Amino acid sequence: MLSEVGGTNIDFRQLIDYSFNSILIVEQEGKIIYCNKAFVELLDFFSSNEVIQKNLFAFVSPEFHVLCKQQLKNVIEKQEIAGRGEKKMIRRDGALIDVELMVVPFNMEGKVLAQLIIQDISSRKAAEKRLTDQEQLASIGQIAAGIAHEVKNPLTAVKGFLQLYQEGHSHPYLTTMNAELDKALDTLKNLLQVSKPDLQDEPFVQINICKEIQSILFLFQDRLYSVEVEIDLKDSEKTIKGKKNLFIKAFYNLMTNALDAIEGEGNIKIEHYYKDGCNHIIISDTGIGIPEEKIHILGTPFFTSKSEGTGLGLTQVFTTVQEHGGNIAVQSVLGEGTTFHIQIPIT
Repeated sequence: MLSEVGGTNIDFRQLIDYSFNSILIVEQEGKIIYCNKAFVELLDFFSSNEVIQKNLFAFVSPEFHVLCKQQLKNVIEKQEIAGRGEKKMIRRDGALIDVELMVVPFNMEGKVLAQLIIQDISSRKAAEKRLTDQEQLASIGQIAAGIAHEVKNPLTAVKGFLQLYQEGHSHPYLTTMNAELDKALDTLKNLLQVSKPDLQDEPFVQINICKEIQSILFLFQDRLYSVEVEIDLKDSEKTIKGKKNLFIKAFYNLMTNALDAIEGEGNIKIEHYYKDGCNHIIISDTGIGIPEEKIHILGTPFFTSKSEGTGLGLTQVFTTVQEHGGNIAVQSVLGEGTTFHIQIPIT
């Protein structure tokens, strides 16, 4: 595909082959007759032979099929340009990725085809999601902190008068009331702590994640008699800079949740490795699992699947990870278990 520009022959096929954008040439029914190297890499294939002659819709999420068919028809029959739009494509391993796609007419040997110009925007979408999650947690935290302050003051007054009353009276109910008030005040204290993590004065220090994980496991020795713990800590020399006590509390909360999710015997696996500038920590359990429709609200104060839980433990985990520029993903299957995958960048 040579063309003369300013007296110089330019091989436009090479320009397309090595473009950063993924490019496809397809017929109206969707058959792919050309793909460049960027598209092969985008969907994690080994060569263009796995793509060419296949149908485009094998690589596009079904929810976008109707729209894509209409765009192909308009581009080829009316030679209209379909402007940029966000869609999802399917990688070789079945995972969905976010892309921005534009469709334009492509003339070849007197026949009008469609050229698809595709840009990977999965990193941008992930960053937008993290920002949205942080804004939601901040809003929830502000509301929760306001409620906690309003409730804590009268409860503290009630506890004070109850203690005065106990000095001249004795009754087992009074002891129970005092204990329950302590529980309520402790819950409010925890809520205030996790709702405004930025107000904590703890300094940033270098943290060896693997070392801290191993130390935390010793705190659960009395609960590991029926649970097998598998540890796979690679790249153990890698450190992060952050608030040490916050991370210790976060891993403690994750471990507590994993143990609480297991009824009877089970397994917990803890992994650590370094990749792409981040420490990856994965904690998996073979517990009861979490319903799919509930996963997206994990980390919200007072959402919990435990009969006596408050949900504040996971709120603390999410706020700690996000405060340090990290990301947390959750996968769960009811009756099989749950996996928390944390990524913390090295700063």
